[in-house]
Amino acid sequence: MSNYPNQYSQPQTLDYGASGVVARFMNNVYAWMAAGLALTAVVAWWVSTQSQYFSTIFSRGTFFVLILVEIGLVMAISYAVNKISAGVATALFLLYAAINGLTLSVIFLVYSLPAIGVAFVVTAGMFGGMSLIGYVTKMDLSRFRSILMMGLIGLVIASVVNLFWANGPLYWLVTYAGVALFMALTAYDTQVLVQMAYATEGDPKLANRLAITGALRLYLDFINLFLFMLRILGNRRN
Repeated sequence: MSNYPNQYSQPQTLDYGASGVVARFMNNVYAWMAAGLALTAVVAWWVSTQSQYFSTIFSRGTFFVLILVEIGLVMAISYAVNKISAGVATALFLLYAAINGLTLSVIFLVYSLPAIGVAFVVTAGMFGGMSLIGYVTKMDLSRFRSILMMGLIGLVIASVVNLFWANGPLYWLVTYAGVALFMALTAYDTQVLVQMAYATEGDPKLANRLAITGALRLYLDFINLFLFMLRILGNRRN
């Protein structure tokens, strides 16, 4: 948020010309988000069929390095948006999506393909509905930013604690809280992106760069929402 002027954090009334700018920008965002999700899915599925790679990918050292690389890529795309070209930002985003496919490939071994498919369809519907709300609502969702950020921090802390505690009720509390949080973040991030679109009018290079950062935000919302829904809807393999 700090990378963008304050004027983009408040809802504005769109005239006809501005509506076209916003529509083109958001179409670009959704297209790149979809491309990232597709790449992640293909890589995850392919790796799940290559058992010889699993011991390497999920060894403690390699997996830890992959997670650090993912964090580094997210930070690079998010905070260096004004210093890198759209081409570099796109390459980094696709690299992140591919690496995320490596780390998520295990879900194809833990859950059945039909369960993954159902969770994906349900997630897509929920994500689409919340993103539509964020796109059209006249309510200023920025007022909830601090609550959402505190909720995200709390969710991360609770998830880490439960890795060691392995408490059943806490597991499900985190799961349902995660669904609610990432639904809210989807609406919030969509509204932020709509406001960011104003800055791209007459500047296609800026539009391309910001579209990639926007795609990353919505990609992360979708992936996290999907993983929490998979916990709820997916039946683990025996």
